[in-house]
Amino acid sequence: MTETINETKHQFNAEVGKILQLMIHSLYTNKDIFLRELISNSSDAIDKLRYLSITNPDLSKDDHNYKITIETNEQDGTITITDNGIGMSKDELINNLGTIAKSGTQAFLEQITGDAKKDTQLIGQFGVGFYSSFMVAESVTVKSRRAGSDEAWEWKSLGDGEFTIKEDNYDKRGTKIILKLRENSKEYLDRHRVSYVVKTYSDHISAPITFIDSEGKEENLNSSSALWTKSKSEISDEEYKNFYKAVSHQFDDPWMVLHNRNEGLVEFTNLLFIPSRKPFDLFHPDRMARVKLYIKKVFITEQVELIPAYLRFLRGVVDSQDLPLNISRETLQHNAVLEKIKRAIIKRVLSELKKKAENNLEEYKAFWENFGAVLKEGLCEGGEFRDDILEVCRFNSTHDNEQTVSLADYISRMKEGQNTIYYLTGDSLESLRKSPQLEGFVSRGIEVLLFNDHVDEFWVNVVQEYKEKEIKSITRSEIDLENNNLSEEAKKDEEDTKERFTKLTNHIKSLLGDSIKEVKLSKKLTESPTCLSVPEGAMDIRMERFLLEQKQLNSGSAKIFEINPKHDIINYLANKESFGPEDDMLIKILFDQACIVEGEPVNDASEFANFVTNVLKKAYL
Repeated sequence: MTETINETKHQFNAEVGKILQLMIHSLYTNKDIFLRELISNSSDAIDKLRYLSITNPDLSKDDHNYKITIETNEQDGTITITDNGIGMSKDELINNLGTIAKSGTQAFLEQITGDAKKDTQLIGQFGVGFYSSFMVAESVTVKSRRAGSDEAWEWKSLGDGEFTIKEDNYDKRGTKIILKLRENSKEYLDRHRVSYVVKTYSDHISAPITFIDSEGKEENLNSSSALWTKSKSEISDEEYKNFYKAVSHQFDDPWMVLHNRNEGLVEFTNLLFIPSRKPFDLFHPDRMARVKLYIKKVFITEQVELIPAYLRFLRGVVDSQDLPLNISRETLQHNAVLEKIKRAIIKRVLSELKKKAENNLEEYKAFWENFGAVLKEGLCEGGEFRDDILEVCRFNSTHDNEQTVSLADYISRMKEGQNTIYYLTGDSLESLRKSPQLEGFVSRGIEVLLFNDHVDEFWVNVVQEYKEKEIKSITRSEIDLENNNLSEEAKKDEEDTKERFTKLTNHIKSLLGDSIKEVKLSKKLTESPTCLSVPEGAMDIRMERFLLEQKQLNSGSAKIFEINPKHDIINYLANKESFGPEDDMLIKILFDQACIVEGEPVNDASEFANFVTNVLKKAYL
């Protein structure tokens, strides 16, 4: 086979081009990550071959001693990373290194801030670690031969928007990456610098990492032992932190470490981490968990439903002793052992979160701000862990403007005879605290939970009780804050009030027509003149608006228009002998105001503006 046959030139796709420019011109704050990422890729290639060789031993029959080597050549100014893993074919070199089809790449580009330090931290998270090579290299050459193939290929690029592919005489299985270092990156020719990077970020890699200097002298750089197989007493905090950074591709320290060896009916070890910062792809539509599954220290896959979507912030590894090594990824999805492991992990994570919430509320607050909205997604799924999730949930409330509260806290403060947990949903905490819907509850000292995450609209439709207490929105028109405990005299007063306002309520209904479902005297307003509500069993106002925005509903439903019989404006209208144009204008203004407060569109914005203008003229001119 000749060294150069049919060299072809290719253009990087647009996304790669953007990333390369960032690497070359911007991201120079932590250049060590290029070596971490390349070693990680080599380790993945070895893991993949080790897994495939279980069912196809011929793939690795020529070399069973998996390893990664790092060579430096001071004369040439190069550093070379070589592995004897799965290798790549011509098409794989073009597709893997020349284009990015991953949906997360666009998210990567959208997260770029121009702040070099922050942008560097994004590299590994979005699977674009290979391109970090161009932070330190003026040219990158990749030679590769796929296991089981006789063909080898060379990929080369200067990071200038294009790359070349040609046939090569590389006679070993796996991949060799040669970096021609820039003048300002020659420190990576030094053995001590390379050793430091490997020890810091890659000591846990299962394959041995060997350094070879210019004279051919070899030195092993890593312990090549799976960290999770060691006992906790043998592992330092620094080792945990470095392992977390390696498996998560993040630069923060873990908020929590969960390292457990589970024995009994199902035997497995987990080393899991909760980040102290939100991963940038936390709310990506794929909602992928990033926990690696090993079987007897052999990496199997990261694409398996081992972790539920509502715990997708977890990072780390799970190593099973009970799953067969030759199990296929398809069979894994329906494996009973895997399901038991999943349940055990969920139980462990929720248990540890509960302990943290009870013992250190300030620390827990940081977790909840980052991942509370994600965890609440688990409430939508129902199932056996619903109450466990509710126990670790924390909510804003009218009781305390500073601290979040648990449902247990809420229940402990319930009024005598109160059997309902009340809540209000909205777009922001600030707008919720100003809502007129709260007035009657606050005036009576009845606590209301304030929900402002999008997921809250969904789980409250699934979870309607907790500890035998009903969970109910205060936008329901049937809510009776007096709990039917009115005296006979008070009941008569209520009937008299209703009769006194009958003429007004009938006129409002006639005037507003199909814009409203009905008019009712409000039992919850104390300061505001009006508000909107919905009947029992109807869809909540905010949920309906969300479905309308998503085109899942064709039109909204008419709401109940509540008027406050104790408000001066409402009493003024109720005392009118007859209603003229100005009274109708005032009623329409009150209705439009109620719509605006709830985030509902007004029927006619121009008419509303004209009404307000006329009122201002009368008041000031």
